[in-house]
Amino acid sequence: MTEIQTTTAGSLPRTQALIDANAAREFEDDGFTLKSTPAFEELVDEAVADVVRRQREVGITQPGDGEFGKAMSNAVDYGAWWSYSFQRVAGLSLTEVNAFTEEPTRSAPGDIRLTSFLDRRDRQAFPAVYAESVETGRNATAFPSTTGALSYRGQAAVAADIAHLTGALQSGEKGFITAIAPGSGSRVVDEFYGSDEAHLAAWASVMHEEYRAITDAGLTVQLDDPSLAENWDQINPEPSVADYVAFTQKRVDAINQAVEGLPKEQVRLHLCWGSWHGPHTTDIELKHILATVLQANVGQISFEAANARHEHEWAVWQENAGLIPDDLILVPGVVGHSTNLVEHPELVAQRIERFAKIVGPERVIAATDCGLGGRVHEDIAWAKLASLGEGARLAASRI
Repeated sequence: MTEIQTTTAGSLPRTQALIDANAAREFEDDGFTLKSTPAFEELVDEAVADVVRRQREVGITQPGDGEFGKAMSNAVDYGAWWSYSFQRVAGLSLTEVNAFTEEPTRSAPGDIRLTSFLDRRDRQAFPAVYAESVETGRNATAFPSTTGALSYRGQAAVAADIAHLTGALQSGEKGFITAIAPGSGSRVVDEFYGSDEAHLAAWASVMHEEYRAITDAGLTVQLDDPSLAENWDQINPEPSVADYVAFTQKRVDAINQAVEGLPKEQVRLHLCWGSWHGPHTTDIELKHILATVLQANVGQISFEAANARHEHEWAVWQENAGLIPDDLILVPGVVGHSTNLVEHPELVAQRIERFAKIVGPERVIAATDCGLGGRVHEDIAWAKLASLGEGARLAASRI
């Protein structure tokens, strides 16, 4: 029987002990870097060992560390996937302006610019919904801007991440660690470089060191880059598709700069439209950006394929099968983060089989749409992962 590999998109629910310990951490003098202690690292080590064990038990064959070693907010960890990088990159500092507080920025044909996070078009289309019921995320730390030349200072932190995960893996077991992609990192306000291209290149150069450390340890690095698709919602007014594709091409080029020289088979790109529980009516359609995304020099692409806004786009992969590199592994989300409903294993199996028919079962790793930590209750998250494991076994029995 063919085995269908399984994984997650990164974030998993943290224990209350870990949340409480994080809340007790103090900040460095810069106001946004959280201090660590041997006791905290020991707690993280224990938590990672436990979360890897639990993934294994429910049928996840390529586990991650749940992003437990990354900075998080006291209540939830929506911002951990990228705000952790503020702890690891020099050249950032707190100013009066950041991506949340800056004034709305308007784009024009041929001149694409990101507006403030609070000026997103989906938010503007549903102001009452966002004001009353949509939780778009909490920052793990204060939000800085780029105010100097960027350089990497996270050597000890990424080494700790690696040690926690490798210590929890069994012999021969593949694991992965998430890291921010250059395009998403560069969404902090730039007050130093003066151009989108220069800011992107700086982030690519800086993050290469983190990626290298992870792959040198024999692990897969997952580049989290919702900016590739999510930026569409952060441009006012709506741009032409051609202008947006050109804007996105720069971010794919930055990815290729950042992963140069790394083993392709150990590099995974995560593509999503943001993980907040909103209407998402302003999400760009996959068909407009797939050809551009497929230019990323990576061995795997993780993407949302289970939620109500994007599940139908499995057909886009089928229609563009000729563009998919022969060595690319697809990592479709087959359980979602945007609903409390636990997907039936049969539905999970059907979703897996769609992609197995396009590229073959050996080139499919079934996953979650996005991170589950902070998005659904812990019990629901683990029930979803169990359904993912069972659905993968069911699909494998039929392929």
